[in-house]
Amino acid sequence: MSNNSHIIVALDYADEKSALALVNQLEPDSCRLKVGKEMFTRLGPQFVEKLTSKDFDVFLDLKFHDIPNTVAGACAAACDLGVWMVNVHASGGRRMMEAAREEIEKSSHKPSLIAVTILTSLDTDDIHEIGYQGSPAENVYNLASLTNQSGLDGVVCSPKEVEHLRSSLPNDFLLVTPGIRPAGSMADDQRRTMTPAEAIKAGSSYLVMGRPITQADDPMEVLVSTEAGIAEI
Repeated sequence: MSNNSHIIVALDYADEKSALALVNQLEPDSCRLKVGKEMFTRLGPQFVEKLTSKDFDVFLDLKFHDIPNTVAGACAAACDLGVWMVNVHASGGRRMMEAAREEIEKSSHKPSLIAVTILTSLDTDDIHEIGYQGSPAENVYNLASLTNQSGLDGVVCSPKEVEHLRSSLPNDFLLVTPGIRPAGSMADDQRRTMTPAEAIKAGSSYLVMGRPITQADDPMEVLVSTEAGIAEI
């Protein structure tokens, strides 16, 4: 089955019934699915296996950040679940990221491994408060460069940083962007947002979209219209 979709749907639900009600309205070749901390903590690996058994590509968004050996072990467990993509925090450093990469390379199933740079909910004041110097964009670039040097497949970043990263990093380096909101929709808790067409034009590889799809009356219609808008670029 071929999946050329740019869209990763964020399953941000508090219970399995609600999540599966949405999933059953979607088609595996129309999108990919993201399982984050809340759902994984509530429902566990069995829920991820249910999604993969339905032929969905799953992005396991747990943002591992710990000592290298612990993160490597967590990545090995993600491989065993058959997920399509898994992530770590770039701020965990080179040794941690290299350990994660090396562990995945040992597996017969090798998901894409990407790193989180600066969370899209953080603005300049926020990152200064926690000790970073410079702008969010400068820190994203530094962390993305370190991620590339560590042998990972890409990063999670704000769409606002995509154009600069795309011009500075290898063409096959994945740029996965949350903070995607169709024109006219609410920004919610995201600070650095962009429309789907703008993000793809700037160089995003995949777009993470939650509420604009999950709260829509017809989620598949939103997916189809979003992909159609992207195709016109």
